[in-house]
This record gives sequence, C-alpha cells and structure tokens, in this order.
Amino acid sequence: SPSQGYYTRRGGVGESGDFITSPEISQVFGELIGIWYISEWMAMGKPNTFQLVELGPGRGTLTDDILRVFKQLASVLSKCDVSVHLVEVSPKLSEMQAVMLTGGKVQPNPEDKSAYMKGVSKTGIPIFWYRDIQDVPPGYSFYLAHEFFDALPIHKFQRTEKGWREVLVDIDPEVPDRLRFVLSPSRTPATQNFIQPEETRDHVEVCPEAGVIVQRLASRIEKDGGAALVADYGHDGTKTDTFRGFRNHKLHDVLSAPGTADLTADVDFSYLRKMAQGRAATLGPIKQREFLKNMGIDLRLQVLLQNSGDTATREQLLHSYDMLMNPEKMGDCFNFFALLPHHRLVPLDKKDKPESKSPLPPVAGFNELLLK
Repeated sequence: SPSQGYYTRRGGVGESGDFITSPEISQVFGELIGIWYISEWMAMGKPNTFQLVELGPGRGTLTDDILRVFKQLASVLSKCDVSVHLVEVSPKLSEMQAVMLTGGKVQPNPEDKSAYMKGVSKTGIPIFWYRDIQDVPPGYSFYLAHEFFDALPIHKFQRTEKGWREVLVDIDPEVPDRLRFVLSPSRTPATQNFIQPEETRDHVEVCPEAGVIVQRLASRIEKDGGAALVADYGHDGTKTDTFRGFRNHKLHDVLSAPGTADLTADVDFSYLRKMAQGRAATLGPIKQREFLKNMGIDLRLQVLLQNSGDTATREQLLHSYDMLMNPEKMGDCFNFFALLPHHRLVPLDKKDKPESKSPLPPVAGFNELLLK
C-alpha cells in the first residue's frame, strides 16, 4: 500500500527494526559480493562501463560495502566508468541510503526524469534512485537482489478434492476487525495461470511479480550483457507453506495489525529458473555458506582477525562469521542464485572450433576458488 504499507511506513531493517540482514551483520558479506562482480567483469573481458543496479537496497549497507571494494581495487577498475542505480519504493529507506552513501548530499527530481533522486557516493561514483527496474537505463549492468524477492506478494494455493483452490483473505464474521484465511469456492484466474501442470505439492506459493522481474533481468542480460546475483532464503521447488511475519525480531501473525510487520515468504528458485525462459543461463541455488566459502571468506576472516587490535573486535568478527556460515543460523537457509549470459558458460565460437578457445574462467562463488 502506497500510504499504509510496511515498507513505505517503517521498513524496519537492523537491530532496532523487525529483522536483520547479512550486510548489517558483517562487512565481509558485501566485500565478497563486490569481489564477485569484479571477477565477473574481468571474466567478461573488462567492458569499459558498468552499472551496479540494486533492487530494494535496505539501508544501503550492502552497496556501501561493495563501493569500498571498488575503491580498494580502483587500479583494476581505473579505465571503467562505474555508476550505481538503486531501485527503491520507500521514501524513508531512500533517505537512509542517501545518508549512508553520499552523506545526504542528493538532488531530488534530477533533469533525467526517470530517476527521482541523484547524488555522488563518498568515493565519487554517481548514484541514481528509481521506483521501478523499467526506469533504469539500458546498458551493461550487474544486478543485485539481496532479500528482495522474499518481500514481494505471493498467491497461495491448496490442492483439494475438487482441484486447486486459491487461499484468500477474508473478514472473520465471528470477530469484527479480524482477518482470516479462506479457500476460494471455485477456481480463480490465478489458479488457472500460476499452477504448473506437473506440480506435485499440495500447497504452493507463487510470486508472479518475481517472475516478471526475472524475465526483465534475463532479457536485459541477454541484450546488454552483465549478470544478476540473487541472495535470499528459499528452496528449489520443495517447500509449501512458508508465509510468515516478523515484528521486533519475533514471529508475528501475518493477519494481525496489517502494515506493522515485515511479511515474507521463501523464494522458489525453481520458479525463478523457469521464468528466465532460457534467455539467460542460471546457476544455483547454492547454500550461502558454500558460496561464501568459495569466495574466500575464511581467508578474509584471518586477515581481519590479524589486523584487529582488541578482543571485542575479534569476538564480533567470529560471532558475525558464525551467523553467516553456521548451518543452524544463516548458512543453510540462505541461497545464492545467478543469471548470466549463455556465452559466459559456453564460448560463442566453441561450436565451430572446439579446440582453439582457451577454457572460460569458472564463475566465482559457484565453483571452488583456487587461489594461485
């Protein structure tokens, strides 16, 4: 809801909010993602411009960590024209992002009409804000969606003796001002459009908006090059009822006090893969701990531990590493998934002269990183 929705009113990320995300736990998370983009940029022949496009950037912590890596590797990126494009609907969160990334020095309604705000990062990189991915200009881009797809609305379906029925929200006749779930009396348009004929589960959640966004990402990557990295909790088409609410870091009944809690549902990566419709190659999902291990988190942790002077900092580093990597915490429930151009995995001239082309570099994170 534009006026009463959770993200437009609150958007409670962080310790004092309703949920906490990986970038808020450790700087290493964002640094490794920054390295992933640079490694893909190099593997694709170092194009001379790239856009970093983040969908739903939260407080801007992740982009901030990535930009720090870009600054540290400035010599590598020196001939490349980098810009940042943030897709954010929440006025409150875009203000926080502006403070975090530019120190609050932004200009509303720039002459470029598609962006509603622009500024320059503390490291000198231009940043633009948009309400919709369609407004982001075309061009070679790296997309990032971290805990973005899980916040999009879903349709829920239940298999019954009479076939599939949609789970709807209704007013409880027994208790005024209370909402309840009901099954649709007959098939709805959504039941006809969103259930795959080969579906074997009895309860299914489908996020059509996620499907549309993945189609847009895949066609942009096919046309302009680049890659998309999706990090979220989810499953590969195996889970059923995952819709839940969070308020003050505790589970909250999704139907009570609408607009005051974070509502979320696990991302169905098998659906995202289907919706890429073969326009882009897909990798994953792989568990967060495997991806971060492949990206060299252990080495980075050792360096930070050696450089940290006091016990408190060391303890914080080990605690945040445990949060990200422990299978019981975020290590197993978060997954990484990527969209890449097909030629990134199969060279264009491989078909003609299979022996002539040198092998393609492996995609970082999804393969074990062999440190020379």
